[in-house]
Amino acid sequence: MLLKSKSLFIVALMSVLSTSAYSATESMNNFPREQLRKFSEVYSVIKDNYVEDIDDNKLFNDAIAGALAGLDPHSTYLDYEGLKDFGIATGGTGGTYYPLGGMLAQLISNKATVDGKKITATAEASGASVGNAKLLGTKDIESSFVAADILDAAYNGKAQFANAPLKNLRALGALYPETVQLITRADSGINSVKDLKGKSISSGAPGSGQYQLVTDLLKVYGMARTDVKEDSSSFTQAVDKIKDGNLHATLITGGVPVAAVTDFAQSHALKIIPLSGPEVNTLLKEQPYYTQVQLPANSYKGQTAAVSTLAVMAIWATHDGVPENVAYEVTKALYENTAIMGQVHVQGKNISLNTATSVASVPLHPGALRYYKEKSIAK
Repeated sequence: MLLKSKSLFIVALMSVLSTSAYSATESMNNFPREQLRKFSEVYSVIKDNYVEDIDDNKLFNDAIAGALAGLDPHSTYLDYEGLKDFGIATGGTGGTYYPLGGMLAQLISNKATVDGKKITATAEASGASVGNAKLLGTKDIESSFVAADILDAAYNGKAQFANAPLKNLRALGALYPETVQLITRADSGINSVKDLKGKSISSGAPGSGQYQLVTDLLKVYGMARTDVKEDSSSFTQAVDKIKDGNLHATLITGGVPVAAVTDFAQSHALKIIPLSGPEVNTLLKEQPYYTQVQLPANSYKGQTAAVSTLAVMAIWATHDGVPENVAYEVTKALYENTAIMGQVHVQGKNISLNTATSVASVPLHPGALRYYKEKSIAK
């Protein structure tokens, strides 16, 4: 049983059960018996008259949570049942988030404990960065992978989150750089972003990080979304459509190599469109979380030359309702076992304690911060 406050105030509700007989007697003498009697009466009325059957544990836990909510907006009650399932929202199964999230879930399940009890983590396929940030905002998931620019926008109420900041977001740690890859067939005739005019391109669901990036790229090249034919397929779906000639291009942001692109290159000659030059420099001034990078030669079959493109850091994020000791344990589980992450995807090798605190403008969760202070990489 855990009780957690954002102000780092922790109350051990069950401690009275392990005190001496004298202390227990003294505590009972100070109990508000009349108020407890009223609570018992209300409890009986609810149990007997509510329209549906109510589980006793749920009713008591909700009562405790309500008592805390009445004190301040920051304190949260969770019993062990509410903690043992630690969710990690990742992305589509054809991207990089999903396999790395699966390995991270295994790490946590094998390494992380709270009060001597294991935390069971699960990785969930999702709509990636924007959807993941929204899941954290509503506290429908315990953690998620989010690109740094999206996390910054969500926390500060910009772009897709204009006038609706998610101030409950917290960071657990930086992960690895995600590379922007504008993919087309080698015989498509597309050699630059400006060649996309009148062509079909998939950039994910409206409101996603990829969708926003396509909008921004088209803008600096003097175009709007009305100048291209829209498609909102997933990574895997988009690549399949390009194979079949039903789509001209797709923009994918992910750790290289992206599984869906690797699969494409096995059967078709691909082309990765460079993202560089004065137009992209204008974009970089507006999007400080992106950097200019080189996609190494031979990242994919048939890609014999390096390609100049963009990259953004992936962040492991959470919300302020996750207890401090849980955040501490899951953070520790990752950054003390980073070598294992490289076994499932090459980008896992780029997850490092040395860069863990580079988490954009979002505050570190107190539990993660405590771990980094122990490692002398945060103050």
